[in-house]
Amino acid sequence: MTTILVTGGTGTLGRLVTERLRADGHEVRVLSRRAQPYAVDLREGGPGLDTALAGVDTVVHCATTPRGGDEQAVTQLIEAARGAGVRHLVYISIVGVDRVPFGYYKTKLAVEKLVVDSGLGWTVLRATQFHDLLLQLFEGLARVPVLVLPAGVRDQPVEVAEVADRLAELAAGAPAGRVEDMAGPEVRTLESLARAYLKASGKRRRVVNVPLFGAAYRGFRAGGHLAPERAVGKGTFEAYLAARARKSR
Repeated sequence: MTTILVTGGTGTLGRLVTERLRADGHEVRVLSRRAQPYAVDLREGGPGLDTALAGVDTVVHCATTPRGGDEQAVTQLIEAARGAGVRHLVYISIVGVDRVPFGYYKTKLAVEKLVVDSGLGWTVLRATQFHDLLLQLFEGLARVPVLVLPAGVRDQPVEVAEVADRLAELAAGAPAGRVEDMAGPEVRTLESLARAYLKASGKRRRVVNVPLFGAAYRGFRAGGHLAPERAVGKGTFEAYLAARARKSR
């Protein structure tokens, strides 16, 4: 079995990837800013990163933040990985980063290019948004009496555990380049997903769809972040909400 480093290994996705890989018998190291013994800020690099990578065969790069710094972080990671003789870098990206001119998507696309040009063996998987992100969005929007949504936007959420399974499978294999996208089972309007959330949470809110402006909104409204031809996910948003409700009892 191989030695694998998972960056962002305490996050929503990274934690599950770590669990899957360990269950398959791999030696897995978890790197995050606070998780010992490999507590490293990737944007800064340094000796701690070299220590985390020593003897590692494969890196699964899940660490990311919409607050900026992803390009700097992956640059540090690639440089250290080359020095450590890492043979395989696996990166999780987002469906539509090359079609929707949204700031965070532009950053993810730039990171993809750095991975491709790294000189390492590489694999890139793009997935649609996780159910968890939609839940966070709706919880925030439902704090006021009227739940306001961008008009005409659809989504295709996917279960994070299914993406973790796929990433673990890719990490255990040889570098595969850009693999097929992974999307959830249903393309849904944001309104239908919001109403499913309201029903599951027992909240009563008026739902209003408001047209927005700008290139990013037009990209989302055109469905640039969707992959209906890659609807390989099984778990629906309703199933996710029901499972979450059972766990909270």
